[in-house]
Amino acid sequence: MRIEKEFMRRIAAAAAAETLPRFRMAGLASDNKYAVGFDPVTEADRAAEQAIRGLIHDAFPDHGIVGEEFGVENGESRYVWVIDPIDGTRSFISGIPLWGTLVGLLEDGDAVAGMMFQPFTGEAFHADADGAHYEGPGGARALAVRPTTALGEATLCTTTPALFAGGKRAAYDRLEREVKLARYGTDCYAYAMLAAGTVDLVVESGLQLYDIVALVPIIEKAGGVITTWDGGPAEKAGDIVAAATPELHRAALKLLNG
Repeated sequence: MRIEKEFMRRIAAAAAAETLPRFRMAGLASDNKYAVGFDPVTEADRAAEQAIRGLIHDAFPDHGIVGEEFGVENGESRYVWVIDPIDGTRSFISGIPLWGTLVGLLEDGDAVAGMMFQPFTGEAFHADADGAHYEGPGGARALAVRPTTALGEATLCTTTPALFAGGKRAAYDRLEREVKLARYGTDCYAYAMLAAGTVDLVVESGLQLYDIVALVPIIEKAGGVITTWDGGPAEKAGDIVAAATPELHRAALKLLNG
């Protein structure tokens, strides 16, 4: 199924109308989803997802939807939209623009289109059958990973090493010791930067479907590789490794599974 870029732009605009006015808004309240720990959600998350769902319902009434805030509708459909209205809510409530709206489309379980939109910077990273593309400051261009093959030359991103529980933390630490540079706190923005050719590896753990589906086609259409730690489809979510090249991906998997 072909998704027109204009429809993705409409989704981006509808989400931005709900998120951007609330970003850095004094007194913005957040609720905690967890009884133990902290997983924030704001009125911006909920309003943006409702706006996105409304556009999808109108354009594709037979399609399914999976959203972080409002769950599953028609999940058995051949086509399922997967929504994270604000990926990086911790950054959002901290006033840091390392968050984005994620919208992806599954066709028979495969991620075939996706968008990451950051309205504060005015940047859109999207992918479809025609490739991976950037729209924003500096003009539109194709996205392409850089040709890094050696861990010692790689820049690695993760949201925080604290997310790696048990033996996974040791596995992550093995990998970080081998790379040139590691950066934290980047959420979905790290995957966009991998596709744009400014970082080389993204490694995360415990992701949900809505955290990753939109990003899979952006990475793959930009020439990168993205899988679970055991080499399975990234659409399964969970523990994820994305790399600029197959060589770098193999090297990362070897250390993570060592």
